[in-house]
Amino acid sequence: MKNVLFILGTRPEAIKLAPLIKVFKQDKGFITKVCVTAQHRQMLDQVMDFFRIKPDYDLELMKPNQGILQFMANAILKLEPVFDEFKPDVVFVQGDTTTVLAGSLVAFHKTARIAHIEAGLRSHNKLSPFPEEINRIITSHLSSWHFAPTQIAIDNLKKEGITENVYLVGNTVIDALKMGIAEVTAHEKEFLSYFPSIDFSKRIMLVTCHRRESFGAPFVQICEALLHLAEEYKDIEIVYPVHLNPNIKEVAHKLLIHNNIKLISPLEYPQLIWLMNKSFIVLTDSGGIQEEAPSLGKPVLVMRDVTERMEGVVAGTAKLVGTDKQRIIDECSKLLEDKKAYAEMANAVNPYGDGTTSLQILGKVKEALN
Repeated sequence: MKNVLFILGTRPEAIKLAPLIKVFKQDKGFITKVCVTAQHRQMLDQVMDFFRIKPDYDLELMKPNQGILQFMANAILKLEPVFDEFKPDVVFVQGDTTTVLAGSLVAFHKTARIAHIEAGLRSHNKLSPFPEEINRIITSHLSSWHFAPTQIAIDNLKKEGITENVYLVGNTVIDALKMGIAEVTAHEKEFLSYFPSIDFSKRIMLVTCHRRESFGAPFVQICEALLHLAEEYKDIEIVYPVHLNPNIKEVAHKLLIHNNIKLISPLEYPQLIWLMNKSFIVLTDSGGIQEEAPSLGKPVLVMRDVTERMEGVVAGTAKLVGTDKQRIIDECSKLLEDKKAYAEMANAVNPYGDGTTSLQILGKVKEALN
């Protein structure tokens, strides 16, 4: 039996690793354990509870006003005893967070094989997303196995000289979404009660915005665009779960005052995917939502100048609109007014997989270890 350790710290990591953790725990060929850094304490716990995953190691590293470098240093120091005790043969990390880079560095120094989930994503701009782009690049060059979601991701790895043990498997986010949607749709009335202020007879525009690149003037432009749309289209309801970062929260609550705009608290994963499923358009700067919303047939407008998820743009499920006020207004208006344009995006084939990614990864790891 091989020892397998999953290292994660944020809500997106938990969502994307949950279905994979489940298939490995069900396989008798592995002793599977989960280590959390708690980089996102509350949001992480919500997802872990929803998917019924209990961590074997909880490092509890997040502290108020903690910088990235301090978190990185603490993560490396706290992970070493975990490796010394469990002695993992394989370490799974997902994505691009500080937790991923810290876990990969420790795994490399402890000579454990690293399996990188969602490998090969690149924006080709080391400052955007920051510091995630560099986290991904370093992790790729430390990893033993690269589980890429799309051909574009594989091509990115190839350009960096990474050609061995690279597998095209899709994205585990679709596995997680299918599991989650099945759960929430079975409790429709319960989830409807979470949103008493929202008028679901209107077309719902779901907005998520939190990236540090948007702080300041770009976020003001976004708010002005949303206000214009709320005033122009009386049959829409703009619903914005506002991130707790004061750079976002304070500005949103100051500027976004309109009857057709509902500012709500950050949502747990089940409520978010339920609301996404009820939406007409999704306007976001989130990475995961760019992958999830197309599986639900929702056009995605990405409020970023560059994205490491160009597959959706190429496939037609997503469109880059940046943070320019007029561009956001124009693209939203097109989808609200032009049924053909809406249908083209809503019916485009999601390039991120079919919900079998976790089983494919399990198979590839077993094959490589035998």
